[in-house]
Amino acid sequence: MTKPAHHILVCGSFRMNGTPQGFCNKAGSLGLMQYLESELSDRGLANVAISSTSCLNVCDRGPALVVYPEGWWFGKIDGEEAIDAIIDSLESGTPAADYLLA
Repeated sequence: MTKPAHHILVCGSFRMNGTPQGFCNKAGSLGLMQYLESELSDRGLANVAISSTSCLNVCDRGPALVVYPEGWWFGKIDGEEAIDAIIDSLESGTPAADYLLA
């Protein structure tokens, strides 16, 4: 397996028992993850790994995700337009400012 160029961690709000209960999950983060996977595939970006996580502790700004190795934290990921902007940022090398968490 080739090491991915990027790894996207999507907050799934999972708790120790494995149950998703937090804000990001209730706001549809895992549904957005499906769109993210589909859009990356459509754009031919096979060198990106995607994982769901436990709570990222930015519930007041969720749904949230993190892109590594860049270390970009994005929040208020409220739909496909936000995902498209984040994928655009992977392609351009410049983070999507509208969703970037400071």
